[in-house]
Amino acid sequence: MSRINKFINGLGIKPVYRRFLLVLIDCLLLPLSVWLSFWLRLADPFSPQLDRSQWLLFTSIIFGVPLYYFTSQYKGLTRFVGSTSLYQLAGRNGLLIILLFLFGAFFQLDMPPRTSWFLLWLLLTGFTGTIRIGLRDLMRNGIRALFLGIEVKQDIQINRVAIYGAGSSGAQLSNSLKLRGGYNIVTFIDDSPDLWWRTINGIPIKPPQVLNQIIEEIDQVLVAIPSLNRKRRRFIIENLQHPGISVLEIPSVDDITSGRARIDKLRPVAIEDLLGRDSVPPDPSLLGPGISNATICITGAGGSIGSELCRQIIKLNPKKLILIDNSEPSLYKINNELNSNELSRIEISALLGNTLDESLIEKVFRDHEVEILFHAAAYKHVPLVEENPLEGIKNNVISTQVVCKLAEKYNLRQVIFISTDKAVRPTSVMGASKRLAELVVHAYSEQSAKEAKLSNTTKTLYSMVRFGNVLGSSGSVVPLFRKQISKGGPVTLTHPKMTRYFMTIPEAAQLVIQSGVLAEGGDVFLLDMGEPVSIKYLAAQMIRLSGFTVKDDQNPEGDIEIVSTGLRPGEKLFEELLIDAKSQPTKHPLIYRAIENSLPESYLLPKIDKLLVSLNNKKTKEALDLLKELVPEWEKRKKELN
Repeated sequence: MSRINKFINGLGIKPVYRRFLLVLIDCLLLPLSVWLSFWLRLADPFSPQLDRSQWLLFTSIIFGVPLYYFTSQYKGLTRFVGSTSLYQLAGRNGLLIILLFLFGAFFQLDMPPRTSWFLLWLLLTGFTGTIRIGLRDLMRNGIRALFLGIEVKQDIQINRVAIYGAGSSGAQLSNSLKLRGGYNIVTFIDDSPDLWWRTINGIPIKPPQVLNQIIEEIDQVLVAIPSLNRKRRRFIIENLQHPGISVLEIPSVDDITSGRARIDKLRPVAIEDLLGRDSVPPDPSLLGPGISNATICITGAGGSIGSELCRQIIKLNPKKLILIDNSEPSLYKINNELNSNELSRIEISALLGNTLDESLIEKVFRDHEVEILFHAAAYKHVPLVEENPLEGIKNNVISTQVVCKLAEKYNLRQVIFISTDKAVRPTSVMGASKRLAELVVHAYSEQSAKEAKLSNTTKTLYSMVRFGNVLGSSGSVVPLFRKQISKGGPVTLTHPKMTRYFMTIPEAAQLVIQSGVLAEGGDVFLLDMGEPVSIKYLAAQMIRLSGFTVKDDQNPEGDIEIVSTGLRPGEKLFEELLIDAKSQPTKHPLIYRAIENSLPESYLLPKIDKLLVSLNNKKTKEALDLLKELVPEWEKRKKELN
C-alpha cells in the first residue's frame, strides 16, 4: 500500500507521468461512454445501430484528446480540482459533442439517435469528472480516500479536530485543512439550530452540547468565527475547555481580508479574548489632526508603548519622526522595523540617549524643531524601582521636568505624558514617582497657561494619559504565565485575590494619540477599562486553553498548579484609575477626562529642584521624605495597608 501511495503522490510531482495517466484514462473513457450511451438508449449492448455508428468510437478519441489538450485540460493541477474545473470539463465535453455531430453530418455518416448525444455528454462529464475527483482525493489523502476501512500507516501525525462555526469561514477552513493534510475533521459545532444534523462535505454539524459526548474522539477545537465580538467569544471559549483538548482559532477578519494571514493560519486563543471587553475602536476624526506633516518626538521609543506609538504615528504621515531611547537593542529593533517599511518615506532619526540628559534633549528640540512630544520614557517595574528608588525617582520625575522645561523654552506645540494607574493612591515608589511626574506636568501646564494669557500668545499644551496594564508589554503577567505553562508549571501569582484592568498595546497607543486632539491643557485622560480581571482567573484560563488542567484541592491529579507567592514590596492588590472619583466625558464615548487637584507650580517646582539635589547626592531618606511630602497619599496608603 505504501508503494502505491508514494507512486500516486509522485504523480503530483512529475507532470509528465500525471498527464500520461490522464490521457490514457480518457482514451478508455471516451469510447466507453459512446458504447454506454447506445446501450442505455437502445437497451441493447450490441445493437445493430452501434455497428453502423462505430465511427464514433474512434473519432471520439481522435477529437477528444486533442481538444482536451489544447484547451488546457491536462495542465490543471489534479490536487486542486474543484467545482470550476468540473464546469470547464462539462463545457469541453459539450464542445466535443458538437464537433462529433458536425463531423458526422458533414460526411453523411450514420448518426445515432438524438437522445444518445445528450446521454453521451452526461456520461463523459460524469466519468471524467469522477476520475479527476478520485485522483484529487487519492493525492491528498492516500489510499484510504478510496478504499474505506483499510488502515494505512501514515508518516504524519493526524489531528482529530472539531470546527466551531459552520458558516463560510468554517467551510473554508475545512477545505484548507484537507488540502494541507494531517487533519481529520470529525464534526462541525454550531450554535444555530437550523444547521444542526446537516452536513458540510459529508461532515455532520452538531450542537455544542454534544462536545462532551465526543471528547474522546478529538484532539483540538478550532474556532472559525472571526467576526465574533469579544464577549461572545469569551463565552464560547469558556464552554470549549476540556482536559487534554487545546483550543485554537483562525485569524481576525482584518488579517484574512488584508492578506496578512491565511484562514488556516491557526493560532492560540488571544489572551485579550478572555477579558470580556471588546477593544475600544478609535475615532477616525481623532487620529491624524496635529500629527500629519508635523515633527514628532517619542521618548522611550523602544519600549512597549513607545514602539507601538511609532507604528501608529507613522501611518498618520508626520513630516519627521524622532526616536529617543537609552536601550540600544530596543532602539535598533524599532528603527529597523520602521525603515524596512517600503511604503514609508518619512524621515526617521534614531537617537541613543537618556531623557535626563538636558543638553541632548535641548539639541533635539532646537535642531529638529520638534512640534509634538510623546514622553513614554520611564522605569515601570515595581519591585526593581522599590529596590532602586533613587534611580526610579530620577528617571521618572526629573526626566519629565527636563522635557517639560525645554518644551516651554522651545515653544513645542504639545507635550503628552504617558502615566499609569499605579499613580492613583500609590503604594510603591514607582507609583509615587509617576504621580509626582503627573504633578510636574500639571505645574508646567499652569505656568504655560499664565504666560500665554500675559503675552496673548499660544504656548505649549500639556496633557497626560493614564491607563491600566497593557497586555504583552514588558513585565506583563501574560508572557510570564505562558512561559511557566510551557515548562509545565507552576504558574505563580502574588495574591489569589489580585485584580487588574487590562488593555491591548494598540488600544493604549491609540488612546494616547487621540488624547492629543482632545487636550485643553493639564488634562488627565483615561479609558473606560470595563471590569477588572482576576489574575488567578486569567492564569487558570491560560492553563486550560493550553490543553492542561489546573491542579488544586478539587483536582489533585491536575497538570499545572497555581501558586501564590505573596504581594511584593509596593505592589497593589487592586488598581484604580481615578484619584477623586470624578471624570467628564469627552468627544470619544469611552475616553474620559479626570478632574483632579494639583499643586501650585510656585510651590512644586522649587521642591523638585531640592529633590534633584538629594538624588544627585544619593541621599535616599531625604529624597523619599520629599516624595512623601509631595505625594502624601503614598504614605497614607502605605500606612493603611500595614
